[in-house]
Amino acid sequence: MTAQFERYTNWMMLHVMAAFAGLSADARVLIDRARVACENYKLTLEDPVTLEHISRSIADLKHEFTQTTGRRPFGVSLLVGGFDPDGTPHLFITEPSGVYYELLAGSIGRNEKVVKEYLEENYNDGNVSNENLVLKLVVKALVPVVQTGARNMEISVLKRDNEGNIVQRVLFTEELEEILRQIEAETMETV
Repeated sequence: MTAQFERYTNWMMLHVMAAFAGLSADARVLIDRARVACENYKLTLEDPVTLEHISRSIADLKHEFTQTTGRRPFGVSLLVGGFDPDGTPHLFITEPSGVYYELLAGSIGRNEKVVKEYLEENYNDGNVSNENLVLKLVVKALVPVVQTGARNMEISVLKRDNEGNIVQRVLFTEELEEILRQIEAETMETV
């Protein structure tokens, strides 16, 4: 994992990953609190924590800070993704106001509207049937808003392997460039 990528993504537990847009100091505080909430949940209930519980605890803390005098609200949106203990994938967004919601695909940060519009128009079950198709969908969504191609893209994959273990990997620039070449070749074929 590159140092730059570590600035934007953080592990909470083995089966959960979060990316953020906004103030990095606020994100660190929220992620640290979420880690503690995950540990408390696991120690108390002796079960791995669900993604909705994590997202709700983050959103509740954000909401508390918007309501309390003498404290400023957290200036960060979090994209929380991962797997529940039963293996079901989930993706949640928590807003600075304390609102959280689940999505099939989402975006936060600068130019999120363009990416969300692309995903709304192009996301379907056929696009997400395997990792390569998902990566193409993600790269196609990012191309209009990322300058200079693969060098400014950072993509992380969180998935289950054949044995059910959770695996996380960061795509290297070379992998992203290959995906961009595949997309360009497909575009040329359709023209």
